[in-house]
Amino acid sequence: MTESSTIKQVTVAGAGTMGTLIAQVFAAHGYTVTLWNRSAAGLERGKTIMAENLDALPAEAREAVVSGIRMTTDLDCFRDADFVLESIAENLEVKHAFYRQIEPMLKETCLVTTNTSGLSITALGGAFSSPERFCGMHWINPANLIPLVEVISGDRTAPETAQTVYALAENLEKKPISIKDVPGFALNRLQFAVLREALHMVETGVASMEDVDRAMKYGLGLRYACVGPFETADLGGLDIFCGISEYLFADLADDREPQALLREKNASGKLGVKSGEGFYDYSGGRGAKAVEERNRKLTALCGILFS
Repeated sequence: MTESSTIKQVTVAGAGTMGTLIAQVFAAHGYTVTLWNRSAAGLERGKTIMAENLDALPAEAREAVVSGIRMTTDLDCFRDADFVLESIAENLEVKHAFYRQIEPMLKETCLVTTNTSGLSITALGGAFSSPERFCGMHWINPANLIPLVEVISGDRTAPETAQTVYALAENLEKKPISIKDVPGFALNRLQFAVLREALHMVETGVASMEDVDRAMKYGLGLRYACVGPFETADLGGLDIFCGISEYLFADLADDREPQALLREKNASGKLGVKSGEGFYDYSGGRGAKAVEERNRKLTALCGILFS
């Protein structure tokens, strides 16, 4: 069994936002990190992402990040890895091709993880001749600020592999959870249950988008930053929650497909911050300000709750 304490050399595949920020977290915690990307242009984008996020690090960690990450397009970098985290295109065939390409290069003790947010770990692991050394390690955007890491076991993941990845996440000062391989894992199942009901309330005229967001930010979201749904129910009284469930569940959204409002935004290219408009307007620098404000609040909140 590979122990988390024996992992020294980490190779992250994919220099997008997630891969770059994950590499930054490993380097800030003293790991020797290689950030691989298929193209040099991708690595240049990664450098920009890294530079934009250095200020979120403690001063003593910035030098470790700047000096501790090697960037390359050479696949030979996988030969020395003790641990690989893949964060490339969210496509089963693309990931399979990549796995088959690197597996012959890997040390027998090297563990491989994927940062997929939704693809089946079992299906992804089918590309490996040794799927017992493969599991999911799903980080949450922004990966440098959100503490949660989901450790997902596929059908053929060895328990020891998941245990080592869990311990590694703790070494990185993250808050890992263990979950079986189900669609959406844990976070996205919860997130999309909320989004489905939020869209339903807006489409049926119950409340505006702005007021639904306010209900979450100033009520439920603030509470859930401190206590989870089961803890909340215990604090409120299970008799109360059971009684409300008796009449409320039947009235909640149960759509089996994305609602019209979400489909219309997607079809019209209004994709959110990255396109300048989504449910809200992000033109004229509003998008950058929204990201900056989110990161500032997350940093402050994590400092209070988890320091």
